[in-house]
Amino acid sequence: MSLLSASIPSPEWSFFDLHFFDLATFRIHAYALCILAGIILATIITSRRLTKRGAEPGVVLDIILWAVPLGIVGARMYHVLTHPGDYFFEGADLLRTLYIWEGGNAIFGSLIGGAVGAYIGCRLAGIRFWTFADAVAPALLVAQATGRLGNWFNHELFGLPTTLPWGLEIESSNVAFPVGLPSGTLFHPTFLYEIIWNLLGVAVILYLERKFRLRFGQTLGAYLIWYGFGRSFFESIRIDPSEIYFGIRTNVWAALAAIALGLVIILVQRQRHPGLEPSPYVPGREWIGSDAGVESEDSDSDDLDQSSANQSDDADERTESPEAPATSTSASRL
Repeated sequence: MSLLSASIPSPEWSFFDLHFFDLATFRIHAYALCILAGIILATIITSRRLTKRGAEPGVVLDIILWAVPLGIVGARMYHVLTHPGDYFFEGADLLRTLYIWEGGNAIFGSLIGGAVGAYIGCRLAGIRFWTFADAVAPALLVAQATGRLGNWFNHELFGLPTTLPWGLEIESSNVAFPVGLPSGTLFHPTFLYEIIWNLLGVAVILYLERKFRLRFGQTLGAYLIWYGFGRSFFESIRIDPSEIYFGIRTNVWAALAAIALGLVIILVQRQRHPGLEPSPYVPGREWIGSDAGVESEDSDSDDLDQSSANQSDDADERTESPEAPATSTSASRL
């Protein structure tokens, strides 16, 4: 009882129903609200960071219209492919692979699908992909921290049993409750660990970005390394079923791959692009507006004088090269 009095209780509800004049009922899941809140926060943060780099305010919407849907598709595909026993067996209803409302979405899959969508959106909007990747990197950690609250509401993805005072209460009737453990056993709140790790990562990445002038995808590389390290640990203490390869869970392998990819991005991009980004736009797609190229004093980007000089040089080049007129991306949102 003393342990329970100091433990973290699981929420008593995970959804609520909205009734419309007895004609229809819509079930709203807390998990979905957490993911939606994360997407909104990430969009706001990314938009602010892109604008500071000289992008047109609101251009982020042109990109997330591709990144979010493909991120959801990627999240579902990754989950299904890494849990084949749940969906592919004799007599299985293959349509269940599409039942996203039954749960089963993977962050690593959403990163892959979201990256593909972001690339398409950036090409259409004229934004450099690596500029967007750097702008969205810390926002991803905020979104993931917010989304992890959904696991708490769903009473899922908890860790090994623990006697620590912040152990998570899970009802013994839960299908994921380990067989043989007594009722009242507490578990590591891995959702909380990851929330704390992700929010701490936002501060660390912003500091590294400012300290080492990370550009051309290097901030994204720092994100992949930070998230990969944390996820490799949290995944190793989770007890939910997972495919095992060479004694290691699938998502641990994915986390290690994220770390490796982050290191490669940083090393390659620092070698290929030692200077500053001249513009968030690809050549010939620049936006000319009253706020273009303006950064506030508290900007987390590079030195203002040098940045302004680069932007001035680009403006001169555009003036002297009528073959590449500046264009606005606003029409794509009409």
